[in-house]
Amino acid sequence: QVQLVESGGGLVQAGGSLRLSCAASARTYSGYAMGWFRQAPGKERDIVAAINWSGGRIYYLDSVKGRFIISRDNAKNTVYLQMNSLKPEDTAVYYCAARRFPDAARMEYEYAYWGQGTQVTVSS
Repeated sequence: QVQLVESGGGLVQAGGSLRLSCAASARTYSGYAMGWFRQAPGKERDIVAAINWSGGRIYYLDSVKGRFIISRDNAKNTVYLQMNSLKPEDTAVYYCAARRFPDAARMEYEYAYWGQGTQVTVSS
C-alpha cells in the first residue's frame, strides 16, 4: 500500500508560482512512475504531468508545457510539480498519483494510488 500526501497548494495571483510536493510513504515506492492530475469544477480529472521511475521520461499536458516542471527525488520518496506563470484556468484540485510500474502513463485508470488532493486557485 502506498500513501500519498500532497502539499503546497494555495491562492496565487495570475503570473505567480507554486510548488506542489507529494510525499510517498511506502517501502514499495521503488520502481513506481508518478503523475500529477487536476480536476476543475464540473470537469473531468486530467493528466497534467507524468514522470517515469528514473526521471528520464516526462510527459506534459500541452497547455502547461514551458510553465510546469515535474521532478522527483527518489531518495526522499517525493515528487514535485513546479508551476510557473500560473493562469486562472489552472485553478483546480491537483492530485498526485502512483503507478505500480516504472513507465509513465497518461490515463487515470493506469494509476493505483492517489493522494487526497490540494487546491490551487489562481486569481485574475
